[in-house]
Amino acid sequence: MSILLQNIYKSFDGLKVLENFSLELEDGSITCIMGESGIGKTTLARIILGLEIPDSGIVSGVPKKTAAVFQEDRLCDSFSAIVNVRIATQKSNSEILECLNALGIGKFAGKPVYKLSGGMKRRVAIARALLFDAEFIVFDEPFKGLDSDTRKTVIDYILEKAKGKTLLFITHSKEEAELLGAEIINI
Repeated sequence: MSILLQNIYKSFDGLKVLENFSLELEDGSITCIMGESGIGKTTLARIILGLEIPDSGIVSGVPKKTAAVFQEDRLCDSFSAIVNVRIATQKSNSEILECLNALGIGKFAGKPVYKLSGGMKRRVAIARALLFDAEFIVFDEPFKGLDSDTRKTVIDYILEKAKGKTLLFITHSKEEAELLGAEIINI
């Protein structure tokens, strides 16, 4: 079943952010939402995830099992990378370590995340979303802080690990959308 958004309106303090926005995300699809800063991309993601209520319109078909990589990493700073992922996913340490190794940060798995760089924290957040048994994953600017080689490695791993899942990316980068092989939706 597809995720369907129909005629979504959302405003904040009288300022329209989304107006009559409709979108269908087919099962197993990869979609990139692109647009200028402040245009409503993150608000749209929050509406799909049920974290924000639209003023009007219908959202249907969102699976119960969803995961997200938010713009902020939303990690427990004093916990290690491996514990941050295990708390959310209930996966074994070996499964988590395999994922962190694939993302290039396995040797830092036992360090508290406050000691990790911004790019490393992003990869912990990505690992957490990928290892959660979700049918649908939202990635809101997941590659910020990653150099081009690391970004390519991470994208390749996401495409392998999340094959068959419905993926929604929010990005400013057409290059990222192309590397993902995503359908581009400009808002």
